[in-house]
Amino acid sequence: MTRRYFGTDGVRGVVGEQLTAELVSQLGRALIRASGPGRVLVGRDTRASGVELESALAAGIAAAGGQAVLGGVLPTAAVARGALDLGAMITASHNPPAYNGVKFFHGDGSKLSDAEEEEIESLLGEPFDYLAELPAAAGERAEGMPDRYLDFVVERFGSDLGGLSIVVDCANGSYAQLAPRAFAELGAEVRAVGNTPNGANINTGCGAADTALLRETLLEHRADLGIAFDGDGDRITCLDERGELVDGDGIIALLALDLGVELVCVTQMTNLGFHRLMEERGVRVVTTEVGDRYVLEALVREGGVLGGEQSGHVVYLQDHVAGDGLTAGLLVCAALKGRSLSEAAALERYPQVMYNVKVASKRLSAGLAKAIEREQLELGSAGRILVRPSGTEPLVRVLVEAAERGRAEEVCARLAALVEIELG
Repeated sequence: MTRRYFGTDGVRGVVGEQLTAELVSQLGRALIRASGPGRVLVGRDTRASGVELESALAAGIAAAGGQAVLGGVLPTAAVARGALDLGAMITASHNPPAYNGVKFFHGDGSKLSDAEEEEIESLLGEPFDYLAELPAAAGERAEGMPDRYLDFVVERFGSDLGGLSIVVDCANGSYAQLAPRAFAELGAEVRAVGNTPNGANINTGCGAADTALLRETLLEHRADLGIAFDGDGDRITCLDERGELVDGDGIIALLALDLGVELVCVTQMTNLGFHRLMEERGVRVVTTEVGDRYVLEALVREGGVLGGEQSGHVVYLQDHVAGDGLTAGLLVCAALKGRSLSEAAALERYPQVMYNVKVASKRLSAGLAKAIEREQLELGSAGRILVRPSGTEPLVRVLVEAAERGRAEEVCARLAALVEIELG
């Protein structure tokens, strides 16, 4: 089945265009029709549109015989962990304020499978007056959930952070009122940025996808490290004491060695340098499609606890059910053990070049497949090529890694030009 609405992480789009209150309401109704009547914990990030979409989702859930329990502004991991019969998070993650979206969880915190999302899509389209459901859909409110979740994370994953100076960038999102408290309660000296959400500034000039503010603040105050979250708090990026980026690959490598795991699950985007380091240290690597839900599925299947994505989704399932930026940040701090982050997270990377090519069609042609195969044969084991359609935009991403940057740039440019000719 061709998926019209669901991408790699739920349904997402510009509010009022691809994503409307009516669509969100229909998604809520279809969720209950597919899963059966039950209670759904609903959380949201700090976008202004979240309030209206929360009401619309509750109306759809009520129309199908379910009940929405409103948790208010929460990080995504809190919704996953606190899910009732089901969970729903209203967020567009790292996207700009004009976007919003919805992602769903089972009662055990796992995300829906491709087949389940396709079933929900098959139930959309039947018109109904969701506005008529709004008065009856208000549902109950779950009070105190942010504080309870913070207490859980600090108690389970915290350590003594006395003497550590940290700059925390909350992306003006779900962790704005929580993450600085967590690090301060554990004894760190904390400076917070991106912690004044107003509904229109989430991920704007701050957060895991834009670390310029974090770097400037870190260097100005000579902090030991910087930690940035995205809008819904399920993604983390770190900066070392020099202001140098430590992405998801570096974070997962650091944690894998510190925690002594025998297995990690990562995606196709993970750098070859990560694979080489894990091979040297005897850690088995399982590679999945792009998307943290595929990492979660692989961890459960393989009996692992640690994995994630280069983009900053870090999943640790020891006493948790989902990836969480704050949990990962606390584990990073604990892994330092007196070292600087630059020393602790030393990962030798292969140069990586990526082009995002705008396309009219995302279907790769036979000619493209053969060209990719030829280029990969020439690179051999000293390089890697990944050409994949974006799950959320009309793009094909061309990624090339090689031992030498010039070689990676040459191959990537050649393949990107061919993608543009064939699919543009």
